[in-house]
Amino acid sequence: MAFPIPDRVKRLWDEWNLRAAVLISLFFQVVLICCAASRKRTKDKILTAAIWLVYLLADWFAAFAVGLISNGQSNDCPESFRVNEGLAAFWAPFLLLHLGGPDDITAFSLEDNELWIRHLLGLVIQLLAVLYVFSQSIPNVLSVPTMLLFFAGSIKYAERTRALYSACLGNFKASMLPMPDAGPNYAQLMEEYSSKEAADVPVEIEIVKEHESGTQISSTPDEENLTTEEINDLDVLQNGYELFYTFRGLIVDHMFSFHERNKSRKFFFQRSAVDAFRVMEVELNFMYDTLYTKMAVVHYNVGYLFRLICSVLIVLSFERFASHHKLKINHFDVAVTYILLLGAVVLDFVAFVKLVFSDWTIVLVKNLTVKSMVHAVLKKLSFAKRWSNSISQHNLINFCLHQRWRWLDIAAETTGLKEVLDEMKYKENIIIQEDLKIFIFNELKVKASKAKTTKVAKEVYSARGDWALLDYTSHYPYPTISSSVSEEVEYDESLLLWHVATELCYSTSPDDANPNRKFCKLISDYILYLLVMRPTMMSAVAGIGQIRFQDTCEEAKKFFSRWKSELKSPVLSALDMCSKLIVCHTARNTSPEIESSSASRHKDACEKLLNVNTVVKPIEVKGDRSKSLLFDGCRLAKDLKKLKDDKRWEIMSKVWVELLSYAASHCRVYAHAQQLSKGGELITFVWILMAHFGLGEQFRIEAGHARAKLIIRK
Repeated sequence: MAFPIPDRVKRLWDEWNLRAAVLISLFFQVVLICCAASRKRTKDKILTAAIWLVYLLADWFAAFAVGLISNGQSNDCPESFRVNEGLAAFWAPFLLLHLGGPDDITAFSLEDNELWIRHLLGLVIQLLAVLYVFSQSIPNVLSVPTMLLFFAGSIKYAERTRALYSACLGNFKASMLPMPDAGPNYAQLMEEYSSKEAADVPVEIEIVKEHESGTQISSTPDEENLTTEEINDLDVLQNGYELFYTFRGLIVDHMFSFHERNKSRKFFFQRSAVDAFRVMEVELNFMYDTLYTKMAVVHYNVGYLFRLICSVLIVLSFERFASHHKLKINHFDVAVTYILLLGAVVLDFVAFVKLVFSDWTIVLVKNLTVKSMVHAVLKKLSFAKRWSNSISQHNLINFCLHQRWRWLDIAAETTGLKEVLDEMKYKENIIIQEDLKIFIFNELKVKASKAKTTKVAKEVYSARGDWALLDYTSHYPYPTISSSVSEEVEYDESLLLWHVATELCYSTSPDDANPNRKFCKLISDYILYLLVMRPTMMSAVAGIGQIRFQDTCEEAKKFFSRWKSELKSPVLSALDMCSKLIVCHTARNTSPEIESSSASRHKDACEKLLNVNTVVKPIEVKGDRSKSLLFDGCRLAKDLKKLKDDKRWEIMSKVWVELLSYAASHCRVYAHAQQLSKGGELITFVWILMAHFGLGEQFRIEAGHARAKLIIRK
């Protein structure tokens, strides 16, 4: 039985549905132009979800409003409340402007770009719908401003469709394909050779050899000794754009020449770590703009021309309406129309400001004075930040010690909110300090300096801890350390072994000022976060990492439950418990006493794990059905603790950089591209830095065409 809708509600809907729809559509455009770009600068899931919701509703409401206008108004609507037909026809092109969307967001995710043909079909349908509405309103004194807005809206919508088409990875890759190259005319050369030979003319073919595979590929004889040069902000932008233009094909597995490899290697060998990360920020920001915004489409001569035409048409339409609105039109509808017009002008002006004061303008303008002026303004604007500059942390021991109530876990599993609640409770975001960037950069730079042949470069690219241990084999007689990163051990197994060992060493060692100790902790918790909470980033290397993590956690929980009385957690009030579920995990509302007690409990747990006698390998006692690595990690930690503190943290930090770089270089490039719209990830910077240092498999063009000559002997 249908639920009866009161007549009053029906009448209210008939009277206000169209007016509300166009105003809500405008509101969503304002929200998007103000907030859309912030998603590349934050990892806040709530903000990202809000932008996603507005992104979807903006298109839905605009299309819905066009449908309302084309369908006409209900006969039940009183004449005095009906929107004038000419005015309704004038509102329709505004919705085309809204469907075009702001420059800051064309696609919310990469999958949206793949649906460009759906948007093209939507463009055709909406244009026909607006034309139908306009044809039904003729004759109409607002015909001129309506047509002006129609052309402006068509341009905006076409811009968005073009941006989606260009960012579709298949089309993106096709746009970078070089012209077909058959090489030198082999058949003609051999025909000439055969004819000379048939005529008994003494002839031979001389081949001028060029660069051979596996030889020295460095552009300078001693790159590691190049002098470091500081660069200013404008140079950072210019170099970032040039690197983006050269290496944008990384996103679609494009191949590159060794000339491009040598050029980027030389550039980064001459940069400090801070400048290198600044340049990569700019490069990745251009990549984000290309994949998710209109910037790559608008910043061309044709794009500028259409944008100018669009702005002029909007202003002219405003002027035309202002001279014709004194007709028999409802005063509220006139106000709504002015709101729509003012909104269109303001949004267009804001888009113009963002267009002018952008990185694209700075790199494309040739005049140095103009560059400096635009850059000075850009630095003062709030949207100058290019990524979140943070890393997320997740810790296995902490996860096992601070379990949620059982009934809450069951509810989370049932509702599909477990991942969200896990991130709120067990994830922590930390701003990346410059010393960590410097450490990672210098480690990769040292490795790159050794990779002067293609063979060595592939060895460094494939290293996942074993390469870092080569220089230290004489310092320790413990095979457990070497075997933990050997080729026989899967990557995810090495990762969990070293995560457990790192946590045990970190928590039970003095809180000294050794920076390597801090680096180990940060990278360890970061890679575990990627493995557990961002599995798509690690899918190419994770193996059965999720199973190993679950089994390890289960064994840790059972072990800690035996010491429940000694490891008793501090009692939290109901208010504290609720706040930890509702408030973002970054907001630390617990008191210093509780934090101190929790840290003490964490340390006690680690010490009790280390006190377990692990003289026999766990697999020999338990078998291999369970994939838990808890006590294998304890064995590794005990061997690491036998080393001197400085040497231990030095070795461990180098191993962690290799584990991070291996994950970065073997992560699917599609996953790297996805993270650009979610605040960015450190692992993406490591990936692109390795590519710039020549540590990868994408450099395959070693030489140009060979030169063959016919030599006639005397």
